[in-house]
Amino acid sequence: MEQVQSSPYVLRKAKFDVHCSRMSPTIEKISAITFRVLNMKASVQFYRNVLRMELLYGGEQASFSSLRANDSESAILNLEQGDTVSRWGRLIFHVTDVDAFWKHLKEIGFNPEIPRDASWGEHYFHMLDPDGHELSFAQPLQ
Repeated sequence: MEQVQSSPYVLRKAKFDVHCSRMSPTIEKISAITFRVLNMKASVQFYRNVLRMELLYGGEQASFSSLRANDSESAILNLEQGDTVSRWGRLIFHVTDVDAFWKHLKEIGFNPEIPRDASWGEHYFHMLDPDGHELSFAQPLQ
């Protein structure tokens, strides 16, 4: 008779499989994203005044602020005072009209990339916020 050696991984995997078969947890939505910012006043003004997001908590003098797009289902953007981290990734906003939004940003002195079409079916452009976080503004191609 062959003796089978048991490993902790096999036991953990078996317990996990049993647990998952009873209830499969899922992610419902992204609740919030947090950016570290050097200058809260400049960041709040950018997201509130330039991108027209709603200030939910904090403000220009706070060390922590929360904003949201004009959609109650949208994820919250948190701003936390501290050292920034650059090149972490990208925050993507869906907008009603990419070209109009690009024109608005150009008219008020920003220099976003020129809008273009993506192979995945979106019209979009990128730009940086005051702390160097990459933002993308997109809409589905028609």
